[in-house]
This record gives sequence, structure tokens and C-alpha cells, in this order.
Amino acid sequence: MKDVRDYDLTANNTFGIKARCRRFIEFDTVDGLRDVSAMLTDADRPLLVLGGGSNLLLTKDYAGTVLHSAIHGISVNETTDGGWVEVRAGSGETWDEFVELCVSNGWYGAENLSLIPGDVGASAVQNIGAYGVEAKDIIHKVEAVDVSSGSVVTFAAEECGYGYRQSRFKNEWKGRYVITYVTYRLSKTFVPRLDYGNIRAELERRDIVVPTAEQVRRVIIDMRQAKLPDYTKEGNAGSFFMNPVVTREKYEEIVAEYGAGYVPHYATDNGHEKIPAGWLIEKCGWKGRSLGRAGVHSRQALVLVNRGGATGNDILALCEAVRSDVKARFGIEMNPEVNIV
Repeated sequence: MKDVRDYDLTANNTFGIKARCRRFIEFDTVDGLRDVSAMLTDADRPLLVLGGGSNLLLTKDYAGTVLHSAIHGISVNETTDGGWVEVRAGSGETWDEFVELCVSNGWYGAENLSLIPGDVGASAVQNIGAYGVEAKDIIHKVEAVDVSSGSVVTFAAEECGYGYRQSRFKNEWKGRYVITYVTYRLSKTFVPRLDYGNIRAELERRDIVVPTAEQVRRVIIDMRQAKLPDYTKEGNAGSFFMNPVVTREKYEEIVAEYGAGYVPHYATDNGHEKIPAGWLIEKCGWKGRSLGRAGVHSRQALVLVNRGGATGNDILALCEAVRSDVKARFGIEMNPEVNIV
């Protein structure tokens, strides 16, 4: 176990924001986390559970304790019907390495979530998603420790309140439960999901008619790398905003101005449409622009970046300026996907 006072968090957040916390504790076993929960006092609170720091914006030093999982290990349980496997992964496992392992072993369902930064534990907190797939689609159960009592608990996926980039771990359970393991239910039969984004078009460009999971994963990795910045070179947290879901009437208002074939959208139900936040931001003229040391990425307007030396408040000021312009231009409220602390 690692226990450090006045810890520098610069290397623990992908924005590269300089910030410190009062105490940093890393644990690598469930029993180790239970020991941590027993020794925590009111003086150690508030608590912040931190994974890879890829979905976090620190706006100041954290006046509490950061808990970080280094629980590793992956095990497999064959289901009774034979068509599925349950794969249990430690919350400290790197997410994309987990996806790579699943694809290489013929366990399917996670391939569209390739190259999303962060750890396994965060997938169950944030309900990560990309290219038409969300973590909730494959999560079977979540194991955690209640840090208020030290008790070990297990939640079925349907108990976790999953929604678009939401879960009970992110909301009412925040600071209470720390995830230790996540079990995913994956298929032994590959059924490609190709209708979101440009996956199908890119496969066709490569003359791939019937793709394998490996080929779908490769295409998604290539597309993400082509449009998203490397956080080790330009600090960022990936997609900063959630794609807003609007009423059909609001969507029709925008179509009336831009034309039906010009407004990207994805139906969520009969009365609502999801419009890409990046498109809205770009139409407001923010793509590639900067506000001080914070900027909007030149290839993907959904991503805010640290141009070098930006503070968390610099990024936050840019966020609010972008939100304000989208609200004024389209009458649409955009909400950050990133956790702002």
C-alpha cells in the first residue's frame, strides 16, 4: 500500500494540471482497501476515487484524500449455456489492455470501446461509451467496498443506475463505494456493430466486407488516433462534453436552418435526437480556437486541450465560454462529461 501526504497529482491527470492533494492512498487488494477504510478519519475527508485521471479536471488543490486502485488480475468463468463468458477484471487494470485481451481471446462486445483511456473501475463509474456501445451493455456485476463500514458488496448491473455517462457511483454513491472488480458478460459469437460514426465507411475503404473483431478494433483505434490528441503531448481528457439529447421539435428547428442532410443526429427514441456536441461547437466557431492557454482541438471540437501551462480554471473558463455560445446560438444546454473538482 502507498500512503503519501501532500501528494503531487500532476502525473495523475491527463490534462496535466498542477495540483496537489492532502493525502494519496493506493491499494492493491480488497483487504488493503478495507484496512484503508478502517483507518480513515473525518480529517481525511472528502474522498476522491481516482483511476487513470483521464476524465478529470482539477481546478484547485484537493483538500482531502485521493484513493487509487492498483487491483489487478483477470479471470474467466464459462456460462452454462456455453455461448457467453463472464470476465472479471480488477479495477486497476488498464481499460484498453482489457479490451485487447478480450478480442484476442474471442470474447466479444467490448471492441467498439477500444482505445478509451482510463482503468476498468472507471468504466463502471462513468458508463464509458463510443461508437454505439456503452459499458452498461456488457457489465454483469460490480464489486466494491463501502468505505464507511469496510463491508464488501456486489451490485448487479441493473442496480447501478446506468444512463448516458451516468451511474449511481458517479452520483449518490460517490465517495461511499470504491470499486474493486467488474465482471463483464461477453459473447463468444462476434456480431459487429458498424452503424455508428464512420466505421462501416472506413471498412469499405479498406475493402473489408465481412470484418473480424480485430479489424473493427483496428479501424476504431485508427479513427480515434486520427482525430484525438495524445494527452502525453497535449493535455486533455478526451471528450469534454456529453452529446446533448434534444426534443424532436428542437432538432427540426435546427434542420430548418441547416438542412436535414447537414445536421448529424442519432435517434434515441421517437421523441428525441442526440446531436454531436462537437458539431454544435464547431458551428459556433470554436474549433481550433484558444482562450489563453486553453484551447479547442483543431481536429475534434469536442476535445478541450491544455496548450501548455494551463490551470484547471483556464480550462473551466473555456468550457463555460463554449457552453454559453452554444446556448446562445442553438438554445441547447451542453453538460461536461468530465468530472470537475
